Amino acid sequence: MSDIPFQQVRDWMFKAALPFWARHGVDETYGGFLEELDFQGHATAVDFKRVRVVCRQVYVFSHAALLGWPEGAALSARAYEFLIVKARRQDGGFVRLLTRAGAVKDPTPDLYDIAFALYACAWRYRLSGDESVRKLAGETLDYVRRQMRGPLKGFWHELPPTGPRLQNPHMHLAEACLAAFEALGEDEYLDQARELVALFRSKFFDGHTLGERFDVHWKRLSGAEGARLEPGHAFEWAWILSRYQGLTGEDESELVAALISFGESFGVNPKTGAVYDEVSEAGAPLVASSRTWPNTERIKAHLGRFELSGEDPSKPVAASLRLLFDTYLNVAPAGLWMDRFDAEGKAIAEAVPASIFYHLFLAFSEVLRLESELSGV
Repeated sequence: MSDIPFQQVRDWMFKAALPFWARHGVDETYGGFLEELDFQGHATAVDFKRVRVVCRQVYVFSHAALLGWPEGAALSARAYEFLIVKARRQDGGFVRLLTRAGAVKDPTPDLYDIAFALYACAWRYRLSGDESVRKLAGETLDYVRRQMRGPLKGFWHELPPTGPRLQNPHMHLAEACLAAFEALGEDEYLDQARELVALFRSKFFDGHTLGERFDVHWKRLSGAEGARLEPGHAFEWAWILSRYQGLTGEDESELVAALISFGESFGVNPKTGAVYDEVSEAGAPLVASSRTWPNTERIKAHLGRFELSGEDPSKPVAASLRLLFDTYLNVAPAGLWMDRFDAEGKAIAEAVPASIFYHLFLAFSEVLRLESELSGV
């Protein structure tokens, strides 16, 4: 019998987190949602709103509404309206950063943020069925393809391009394209996901480690910068590839297993059970702290492999859930989180970032989606 705490997951989502963020996360002064809260649940002094966070709130409240939480629909609509009114560029892209009041603070088109705009459209359409949302999703992917295409496959991570080429925004674009295909049923999204998975195979992943930073030709950077790896991203790609296999039938099981193997072998602190923020290519901890999100991605990775192979995920999933509930979510008022702990398990976060709700809600909803299957393993 599984020792996964399904009821605790359900209670935290629907009795603690969603009601709390519906009351305290909405920016009643300027519209939209707050970027972060203090540990009493009040707005901090930060004067910005990242567009990716607005998009993530569209996702959270859309998904919550689809799961039957009655307040979700209105909050989803509020977040989506704020996104398209405040953050859309005239050329069809999205800006990176707004002031708290909603003025453009940084107009840069950033692939990471634009990927989440597509993700928001996918979930907003699933909830609303609004054809204008379908249209915006198509225009958003078209913008990426027309304006952000880089040499040798893939895309620039920002315009104008600066610094190394990055894996991470491509990962989230793949995630968004899969969500858009599931919601909209249009092949262009799956075709784009297929291209990104091919880039993962040929450039990002060497069979053992997942690179983060590359030169213009997709060669992994040498030296310390190129050797900084994030185990959370290895787990995240494992889940994305599992979803991709489920939609296409293309066998990604070896890649999924290799990503999880690296994450489990080198990415988990044996003392605390938390996923390291960064490790080296050799697997040594570089940043031994642990934010919330790498631990949610560990949960998703094992659930994804379970759906592909039936391999029992109960031990790592239950361990990560216990870690989250005993430390990261063990705060008052309930519904907040302590986002970061050091290597010894000491809390070191200074605020509560709203961005983390997406990670928690998605991982927890995956646990509940598979509850009946997991209860019998």
